[in-house]
Amino acid sequence: MAPAITTLAADAPELSAANTGFMLICSALVMLMTPALAFFYGGMVRVKSTLNMLMMSFISLGIVTVLWVLYGFSLAFGTDSGGLVGWSSDYLGLSGIGVTELWDGYTIPVYVFAVFQLMFAILTPALISGALADRVKFTAWALFITLWVTVVYFPVAHWVWGAGGWLFEMGVIDFAGGTAVHINAGAAALGVILVIGKRVGFKKDPMRPHSLPLVMLGAGLLWFGWFGFNAGSWLGNDDGVGAVMFVNTQVATGAAMLAWLAYEKLRHGSFTTLGAASGAVAGLVAITPSGGSCSPLGAIAIGAVAGLVCAMAVGLKYKFGYDDSLDVVGVHLVGGVIGSLLVGFFATGGVQSEAKGLFYGGGLEQLGKQAVGVFAVLAYSLVVSAILALVIDKTMGMRVSEDDEVSGIDQVEHAETAYDFSGAGGGASGRSTAVAAPVVTENKKVDA
Repeated sequence: MAPAITTLAADAPELSAANTGFMLICSALVMLMTPALAFFYGGMVRVKSTLNMLMMSFISLGIVTVLWVLYGFSLAFGTDSGGLVGWSSDYLGLSGIGVTELWDGYTIPVYVFAVFQLMFAILTPALISGALADRVKFTAWALFITLWVTVVYFPVAHWVWGAGGWLFEMGVIDFAGGTAVHINAGAAALGVILVIGKRVGFKKDPMRPHSLPLVMLGAGLLWFGWFGFNAGSWLGNDDGVGAVMFVNTQVATGAAMLAWLAYEKLRHGSFTTLGAASGAVAGLVAITPSGGSCSPLGAIAIGAVAGLVCAMAVGLKYKFGYDDSLDVVGVHLVGGVIGSLLVGFFATGGVQSEAKGLFYGGGLEQLGKQAVGVFAVLAYSLVVSAILALVIDKTMGMRVSEDDEVSGIDQVEHAETAYDFSGAGGGASGRSTAVAAPVVTENKKVDA
């Protein structure tokens, strides 16, 4: 991603209508990913938690949008301060930006870059929500998003993509968000669940997805939106790098899905729809940081590794006892780590930069840089997120009561239910005398 902003010089690039239009379309595609994630997560929970899961993603669209305009863009992409955070008064309220003012070195307006990055900022905290299904107060979640993007996401985005950011200056490659988005969100999810604890009935009661068609719909829309997420991160179409990223996104995702399904068949005897959806997302996550530096053959390898390792990683929650409800840690944290580190092996030196990985004669230098970026973001997000969750839990309370969790968080927090069965059944009066929840079977991904 492009850092920094300066006023236009006489020889600066001119505004490109083609690149500007392309980036606005990419921004809309990334925005679509948040409701797509809501469907993906919403289908994976039980009926009684469906609306809450949808709302945990949708509320991010409101909260983060307002914060980004007020001060988030300034913190993430303003003038560097010590390599840790940015700040520019012109960015407060986006009030000091000219209509045709260009993002430094590029042919798109600052406003376009700001709105593209806004969609990343919205999606990232929404990713965390999948780990917290069934048990978090909606007001507590809204407060957590507000605090988390302020003290975690905005600074980390500056580290990775902002001019002067310490990881950016070190040469860490993160094309579209392996560290800033996926490791950041996955580590945050782990930090929060270690504080708030397990769902009632974890490892005892069946907690199957209530609607696998919704899961597949969400996964398909995520896949679609991810082309804007990844290819758009080059901020234009002038040199072909974005096209390579587009191809690699498709290639890695397909390879990851196949690898996950192969693991499922060998381990559990079935090819599941949930496995296909999860494998595709794992591939999308892994190619996000690496796809701008590798070849399509490298993308196949990265996707296959991510699909296999993430399929194995989702079972760790049963071994170690942390309740990652919808496998945010197993897919986003692990997939982000894999994709970021594999840059150090598969970078060809001929796409987004001249940096080469180990397999292309670059030695261990780039791998070392990637490792620093991975573990710095992981540690910071894990610790700060746990602290934020602990503070909220000790003040207003992070979790709903056990009775409310058992009866259903949708009714308690939103006074609604996802499905109205009042017309189901029969009887002489035409009124239903009993309503049964739909039965959904699932081949489990892992052994409980």
